[in-house]
Amino acid sequence: MQEELSQFERNKVWRLVPHPFGKTIIGTKCVFRNKMDELGTVIRNKARLFAQGYRQEEGIDYDETFAPVARLEAIRIFLAHAAHKNFQFFQMDVKSEFLNGELVEEVYVKQPPGFEDPAHPYYVFRLDKALYGLKQAPHAWYDTLSDFLLLNRYTRGKIDNTLFLKKIKGNIILVQIYVDDIIFSATDESLCQEFASLMKSKYEMSMMGELTFFLGLQIKQTSEGIFINQSKYIRDLLKKFDFENCSPMKIPMAPPLKIHADPTCKSVDITDYRGMIGSLLYLTASRPNIMYVMCLCARYQTNPKESHLAAVKRIFRYLKGTMNLGLWYPKDSNFDLIGYSDSDFAGSKVDRKSTTGSYQLLGGNLVSWSSKKQNSVSTSTAEAEYVVARSCCAQILWMKNQLQDYDKFYSHIPILCDKFR
Repeated sequence: MQEELSQFERNKVWRLVPHPFGKTIIGTKCVFRNKMDELGTVIRNKARLFAQGYRQEEGIDYDETFAPVARLEAIRIFLAHAAHKNFQFFQMDVKSEFLNGELVEEVYVKQPPGFEDPAHPYYVFRLDKALYGLKQAPHAWYDTLSDFLLLNRYTRGKIDNTLFLKKIKGNIILVQIYVDDIIFSATDESLCQEFASLMKSKYEMSMMGELTFFLGLQIKQTSEGIFINQSKYIRDLLKKFDFENCSPMKIPMAPPLKIHADPTCKSVDITDYRGMIGSLLYLTASRPNIMYVMCLCARYQTNPKESHLAAVKRIFRYLKGTMNLGLWYPKDSNFDLIGYSDSDFAGSKVDRKSTTGSYQLLGGNLVSWSSKKQNSVSTSTAEAEYVVARSCCAQILWMKNQLQDYDKFYSHIPILCDKFR
């Protein structure tokens, strides 16, 4: 905790001032946690001082809170492009990133409990920079970091505002930001070294070397391509929900792939069921093969039954036997953009709505997929197919615009549907 407060002093986060009259004073709280790597080994003990941001009032203590966050599809596009170009990419972590975000609002916080100034125990801190827990902290950090990169001749992505790039004499460096995690790659490794030096000159950084673990995704770079999976996350889920000793299954759901409301069946604990569904949903970031069955089970979170819980448990048993499956992006593939879509007709037994499914590939590299029940009841198979084709087309257009930042331009993009092309 003393190291955390010393970081505040170095960053000039706050100033000790007398208690101002008529101002809201926000409380603080210390939070302690262990930081682990992809193998579950504790690599650092972290202490954080959080402001009790729930006491802030909109329009008085803060105005803007929105900060852009990269979509998972954008991360996968970044990795697929690196594999296609045979780039090696690296990772950096900003230490206490929110403490670098400059505030424009007037915000006061109490002195940390146990660390009060003995000479001025009733004084408070006025914040010059953001603190963890403040409503505007993410917005302040993004503005500060983006202004710094733009000042150093980086340009922001036209679609993805968390992507920054810089072109120098035919070479290019790409930087993808997710809050405090930064991954980057370049055609010339000297540009990566230059970027690392630039960031270290401004912020306290942890240079983590070659990218291996990012947002819960385990990423393995080889001479043949990139492999992405979440085996550590699966092991943690099996341990959390007591499935470590279960027998594995070969498929996630027994055919026919249909479940219904089952009103006569006994209800189960709604908290446990929702916890399982929420935990499994993030696993679809690298496991598209469970997306459809997950969406089926997620429809019954308001009143789950024993039959629904049995279906979710089967997914866990399937994951036990397929822990090391993931996405493979080979380096020798092309980079053609293509989309696929399909739909059933009136597949839901409850409201007779159709379920859509689509996925998009870059040269055979699967980077985006979805499965969703349609919002309205389709009156024909053709209507159901047109609905899913429309959503697939919207995703394709977003990817087309996103790829322009990578100097990839497409004049003809096929979308293959079940009934038409």
